Amino acid sequence: MNTEELNFAYKVRHALNERLDDLPAATTERLALARQQALARKKPDGAARRSAPVLQTSAAGAQGGNWSFGWFNRMGVALPLLVLVAGLIGIYQFEQQERIADLADLDAAVLSDELPLSAYLDHGFNAYLNQSEQ
Repeated sequence: MNTEELNFAYKVRHALNERLDDLPAATTERLALARQQALARKKPDGAARRSAPVLQTSAAGAQGGNWSFGWFNRMGVALPLLVLVAGLIGIYQFEQQERIADLADLDAAVLSDELPLSAYLDHGFNAYLNQSEQ
């Protein structure tokens, strides 16, 4: 428990103890009996710590030689994100290459045709070029 939790627990205990004298005797006896029963069922401190299994493995370079599988859980989130980012980068690169290839084909077609100079001055031809670039 950290200090904030301990301070809260002390404040709650103090608030409950303030009104303890105002409780009827029957209620006080029932509370005392319930406390005794709870303490009788409580596990020893050492058994409570041993009963909680923690998966650990030793690895070179790990602090103290033990790692918990917390890194595995984080990789469960990070790995799909990395795959998604890599896929998006791949799609972007593919689309860029396709666009470059289309523009190169258009340039080659324009340069290989024997068009009069007036065709290059035509506004419709410029509109066609702009439309085919997109």
